[in-house]
Amino acid sequence: MELQQRIDADIKAAMLAREKDKLNALRAIKSAILLELTKDGSHDGLDEAVGMKILQKLHKQRVESAAIYHQQGRADLASEEEVQAKVIEAYLPQRMTDAEVETSVREVIAALGATSMADMGRVMGEANKRMAGKADGSAIATMVKKVLAGG
Repeated sequence: MELQQRIDADIKAAMLAREKDKLNALRAIKSAILLELTKDGSHDGLDEAVGMKILQKLHKQRVESAAIYHQQGRADLASEEEVQAKVIEAYLPQRMTDAEVETSVREVIAALGATSMADMGRVMGEANKRMAGKADGSAIATMVKKVLAGG
């Protein structure tokens, strides 16, 4: 089932079950998808990669908001953001472990023949393509730096 159809079906289920927090998160996803679809004027549906980017962005926003609310002592608002982050996370692919990220980065470096930090841009481009949606960009960058530096 396509992402947009899954979201629509889950919105209906959340409405029937009266799950307010889940419904809010699903509506935010649907809104972001609709904005993306109307942005370029195409009506041929949502590309899977674009859908994953939208979900990652929404998830990151929720996690960062929750952290800010915790710093400000607003546990009520933080818990709402955390619940929404968990709902969004359910639609994302399984996250890679640090060991899996390192293995993948080493494969990319070997395939490109990278030897120094000067090759970081090429390595990052390929690594981000391979691990899109499965690993955080900052974790990939940290691992690339570590491996290229001889770690």
